[in-house]
Amino acid sequence: MFLEHTGSRTHRKGWIEVICGSMFSGKTEELIRRLRRAEFAKQQVEIFKPSVDTRYAEAEVVSHDASSIRSTPVPNSSNLLLLASDIEVVGIDEAQFFDDGLPEVCAQLAEQGIRVIAAGLDMDYQGRPFGPMPRLMAMAEYVTKVHAICMRCGDLANFSHRMTASQDLILLGETDSYQPLCRSCFLAQRNSAEASAATDKAHRE
Repeated sequence: MFLEHTGSRTHRKGWIEVICGSMFSGKTEELIRRLRRAEFAKQQVEIFKPSVDTRYAEAEVVSHDASSIRSTPVPNSSNLLLLASDIEVVGIDEAQFFDDGLPEVCAQLAEQGIRVIAAGLDMDYQGRPFGPMPRLMAMAEYVTKVHAICMRCGDLANFSHRMTASQDLILLGETDSYQPLCRSCFLAQRNSAEASAATDKAHRE
């Protein structure tokens, strides 16, 4: 399905691929795999990530299993249009952290004959659609949803449960802050937290 481009820029068609899923589902590993294949095919590849993501390295995309590939951190999606000249394949990691202009930027790149591969969380820690991801997925030719393993029951997981008290939408973290859960375990955890909060409130009153 995901063939490397061949031929000249004038005869090449662009498209958008999206890799989505929960925390620890292998999104970045899959992004790196596709970008490595493009490099092996001697494609001109450029990888971007949001400047806010400095968990492992400032100038690399790094997966949870320590696979890495060079990248360019950018503050907003419009920078991609300026930096992607003469590029055949554009990779975007942590797409959910970009601004709402990202889908249009990806569409413009695809219209220029560029293959765009974006990876990101499809839902935030509350189980809601995350940032520009819903529109980007709707506009993409190819969408791949990957799954983690539920840390409670062992089933497939597609929710990212936050284990800290922070209510910030963007909170960078690893296994100390998040765990992947299936729908049933995620709902059970949320109901338990709501019940605990209601009990604490009653005691305070």
